[in-house]
Amino acid sequence: MTITLHSASVPIFTRMLGNLLTWLDKAEAHAAAKKFEPSVFLATRLAPDMLPFTAQIQIACDTAKFVVARIAGVEAPKFDDKEASFDELRDRIRKTIDFVASVPAAQIDGKDESDVTIPRRAGPLTLTAEAYLKTHALPNFFFHLTTTYALLRHNGVDVGKSDFLGKLG
Repeated sequence: MTITLHSASVPIFTRMLGNLLTWLDKAEAHAAAKKFEPSVFLATRLAPDMLPFTAQIQIACDTAKFVVARIAGVEAPKFDDKEASFDELRDRIRKTIDFVASVPAAQIDGKDESDVTIPRRAGPLTLTAEAYLKTHALPNFFFHLTTTYALLRHNGVDVGKSDFLGKLG
């Protein structure tokens, strides 16, 4: 099978966001076992200058939805970035999974050389769709997922490599 933009993005996003849902379940179970409110996790950060846990999840979701939308040439759903509970974070993750899975492969594949413009504070950046996916979007997506995982692990949640990778096969 040939690797396409769709096969290199949508299945990865849906799988890893699904794994993220499992991490949130484990975090809630940890909080219940230790008798503290899970909301404590929402503001946690690894360093004072880093974005908090909630923002890490928001950005991972945004990365997935914007990649698919920009490459496919469709409108991405708008999320208000107001999640204040695990249930609200789960809802955002599920909405992201539903959106990326809803875009047909035919709207993404074959657009490797199409220009994608990314809005940035320093001004827009235009890359080919393939370069955008490989050099910006996937690394950014995994950065924020890894940071989320590290925050949970740092705070005692029993997550390991198998939780990060999910079921193989």
